[in-house]
Amino acid sequence: MLQIVAHPDDDLFFMNPDLVQNLSAGIPVTSVYVTDGGSFGLNTIPGQPDPEPNVPAYVSSRQQGLRQAYAMMLGARLFTPWERTVLPLPGGRTAEVNRLEHNGKSAELIFLNLRMHAKNGIRTVNLTRLWHTPGVTLPTQPAPESPVQEKYTYTRQDLVETLVFLLSRRKPTLVRTLDPDPDTQVHDELHPIGSDQHGFSDHPDHTAAALFAWRALAEWGGRTGRGTQAPVFQTESFRGYYNQRWPKNLPEKTFEQKALYLNAYGGGPDWQCGNASGCGDYAFGQDSVVKSPKGWARSTHRRYPNAGPKAVAGANGALTVYAVLGTRLARWTTDAAGRPGPPEDLGGGPLAPSISVVRLKDGRHLVFALRFSSLEGTPGRNRREIVMLRQQSAGGAFESSWTSLGSPETRTWRTRLTGAPTAVLGADGRVHVFSRNGAKGVSTRVLGGNGKWTGWEPLPTGRIQDGLTATVDGHGLIHLFGTSANWVEHWTQRTPGGELLRGTRRLAHLPGDVPDAITAADGAVLLGYRAVASDEVFIERMAAGRAKRWTTVAKPRLSGYGRVSLTAGRGASAGNGVVAVPAGATDVLAYDISGGRASAVGSPALLTVGTPSALTLAGGAPVSVALGIDGAPRITQLRDIRTS
Repeated sequence: MLQIVAHPDDDLFFMNPDLVQNLSAGIPVTSVYVTDGGSFGLNTIPGQPDPEPNVPAYVSSRQQGLRQAYAMMLGARLFTPWERTVLPLPGGRTAEVNRLEHNGKSAELIFLNLRMHAKNGIRTVNLTRLWHTPGVTLPTQPAPESPVQEKYTYTRQDLVETLVFLLSRRKPTLVRTLDPDPDTQVHDELHPIGSDQHGFSDHPDHTAAALFAWRALAEWGGRTGRGTQAPVFQTESFRGYYNQRWPKNLPEKTFEQKALYLNAYGGGPDWQCGNASGCGDYAFGQDSVVKSPKGWARSTHRRYPNAGPKAVAGANGALTVYAVLGTRLARWTTDAAGRPGPPEDLGGGPLAPSISVVRLKDGRHLVFALRFSSLEGTPGRNRREIVMLRQQSAGGAFESSWTSLGSPETRTWRTRLTGAPTAVLGADGRVHVFSRNGAKGVSTRVLGGNGKWTGWEPLPTGRIQDGLTATVDGHGLIHLFGTSANWVEHWTQRTPGGELLRGTRRLAHLPGDVPDAITAADGAVLLGYRAVASDEVFIERMAAGRAKRWTTVAKPRLSGYGRVSLTAGRGASAGNGVVAVPAGATDVLAYDISGGRASAVGSPALLTVGTPSALTLAGGAPVSVALGIDGAPRITQLRDIRTS
C-alpha cells in the first residue's frame, strides 16, 4: 500500500484506522510526504508561549514524530532506530527514505520536503501555486539530521514525474490520497476559516497534494490499452478538515486507538528520542487531539463513500462484478463454480473508485462512473464529468466508447464538486441517475424509453454528504436517500414514473455515515446507516407505497466504521430479514438480522478495500462480494440463519 499526503500527520489524522489495520495485517506500507511540513517553524508546546521560529528544526521534529507513531503501529518500541537512506529520483534529485521492519511487518517513509511556504521574488509560493500557476518552482527544505542535505527545486511536471516514479518503483495494489475536490464552505463566526483555503472545507496543501497524486495515478494507470488486463491497483481518497463539520463516525474505542498514535507523533520536549531537533509535533501530544473542539481525528470519511465492487446476479446464479482498477473499469464474470475469471479492462479512466450499475429489463448492463476528465492544473482546465458505458447485449460486449453525461455544474471549476453517480431502474423502464451537486443538493438526469436523456435537474432542496443510495419499492416507487448533518434525507415518487419529491425525514437518530437502502421480499424499503460515533447500525423499515412511518427493525452492532451494505436475508418473518455487511470490519464479516436479533455469519473478515457489495442470488442465497487489497474479488456465501 502506498499513500501520498501533503504533511507529516495527514495519514495519522485522516487515513487511520485503515493505516494501522494494514500494518497489523503485515501489509507493507510506503508513505510519501510531499511537503516539508515546516509551516512557519513554530513547534508550539501547549500552554506555553510560542518558541522562536526554526523551520528546519520543526521539519526534523515532525519527521521524528512520524517515526515514533509508525514504530508504535508496527508494535515496536517508540524510539526504535530506523534505517535512513538516500533515494535517487528523476532529474538528479534525491529524497530521504526511512525504513523499519519489525516482526515481519514493515513501513517506509519518503520525505520529498517541498517547502510549505517559500518566497519567489515578492510572492509567496506554495503547493497550490505549483499546481495551477505555469512557471512556478518550489524549493525543498532538508532536515538538519537528514542524510539528504542538498536543496532542489521542483516544477509542476517534476513533481508529477517523481510521483509516477515512486508508484512504478513500489507497484502498490492500493494507493491512498487526500481529497482532490473538497466541498465548498462558507466561513463565518460558526465556521471560521482556520487553515482552510478560502471558500472550501480543507487545507490548500491537502487539495494540491491530492491533485498531484491523481495526475500521477492517471499517467501510471493509463499505460495499458483497451482489452488488456487493467493495472492491479485500487484507489481511496480521504476527507481532511471536512471532518470537523459533519457528524463524527468513529466509535469511541476506535478513536482512542487513533489518538494513541497521534500522541506518539506529538511527542514532547522532554522526550529522549535521540533526535537533536526535537521529538515530535508538540501541539498534538499529551491528548491534545482528544481535547480538541475541532475533532478532526474523531472521523475518517472517505471522499467516495460508495466506492467498492458492484455485483449483478444473472438468471443462472452467475455473477458479474465491476470495479475500478488502475483508475479504469474492470469486469469479472464467475464460472459455474462461482469463481471469478481474470479482469477485463473496459477503460474509461481516470475514474474515481465509486461506480453504479443498472441491469435493464432486457438483461443489458449500464455502468456509471465519475471521471477526472481533465487534470491540467489551471482552474479552467480541471474538470469532472459523469460517464456511462452501455452493454450491447445481455452478457455480451460493451460499446467501444463511453458516453458523457456531463455534470450538474456548468462552470468548469464547479464540476469538481460533482458527486459520484447513483443510478436506478424505474418501474416504467426509465433509468434515473443522481449526483450530488455543488450546492450539496442532488441533481438528476433520466434516460427515457426513446433512448434520449433529459437535462440535469435539481431535486427539492437538501444539504447532504456525498454517497447516495436508491431503491424501488414493491409499488414501483423510487426512493432516494442521503445523509445530512442531522438526519437521513429522503426523496420519493408519489406515483410510478412521477417526479421525485421530498419524502419523510427521520430526526430520531443522528447518522454517522451514508446509508444503504434495499427492497425487502414483501416490497418494503429497508434502510441501514450507522449511528454517530458508534458501531451501532439502525435498520429501519417503511412499507411499500406512500407510507410515511419508519419502524426500527434492528439495531445491531457491526464492527468497523463507515457504510454498510444490505441485502435481503432468508428465513425472517414479515419480510424484515436483512443481511448487513460492514466495511472496515475486523472480526466478523456479516450479520443476519431476523426477528430483531443479530447473529454472526460468514467467515472471519478479509482485509478488503471499499464497501462490499451484498446481494441475493436468483435462488435466494445472500452473498457478499468484496475486493481484496490485491485487487481480486472475494465472493462469500452467507449462511442462512433461521430464528424461531
